[in-house]
Amino acid sequence: MKPYEKLLLENKAWAAEKIMDDPDFFNRLADLQTPEFLWIGCSDSRVPANEITGTRPGEIFVHRNVANMVVHTDLNLLTVLDYAVNHLKVKHIIVCGHYGCGGVKASMSNHNFGIINKWLRNIKDVYRFHREEVDNIKNEDDRINRMVELNVQEQVMNLAKTSIVQKAWKNSHYPDLHGWVYGLKDGLIKPVYEIPAGTALDPLYEFDDL
Repeated sequence: MKPYEKLLLENKAWAAEKIMDDPDFFNRLADLQTPEFLWIGCSDSRVPANEITGTRPGEIFVHRNVANMVVHTDLNLLTVLDYAVNHLKVKHIIVCGHYGCGGVKASMSNHNFGIINKWLRNIKDVYRFHREEVDNIKNEDDRINRMVELNVQEQVMNLAKTSIVQKAWKNSHYPDLHGWVYGLKDGLIKPVYEIPAGTALDPLYEFDDL
């Protein structure tokens, strides 16, 4: 059996099990999507949003990219954000990184990764902002993991800087923004940063015509 054929076989078994447990499961999903959360996570295959939070299909709207970035020129991310906030009316946005992130580690090196360099440069900026703190950490794993936390913090801040989030704060008083980091070694999520809806920002980033 080819690897992709095994995926199709597992899908059939999963669907059959769901129907056996709850005959109306797929009918409910097909008619309605009302997630309370938008999850912006890393593309790493070891960090599946639904599984590590114990949630079911339909409960979390998910966007994933390398190193869970919120880049102000990324139309894919901005489209997901706009849809989640203005159409799905999510009440919480979670940026979830993970310790030992390969994207973060790569951004701290001088290695040439080709086209990937353009993406990693956004993480390098985070490193530049916090270089003194990070470089004072002697252990390499601890240094990378602290950068993971700081990167999550900066991406949450990037969310708050968007007109999409600020307009929702002004008109609807949501969503709250959360920064989490997942531990691959213990399976636990650590909250590291939070911005409640309506939090005042540096006036440089606040829009006055929303």
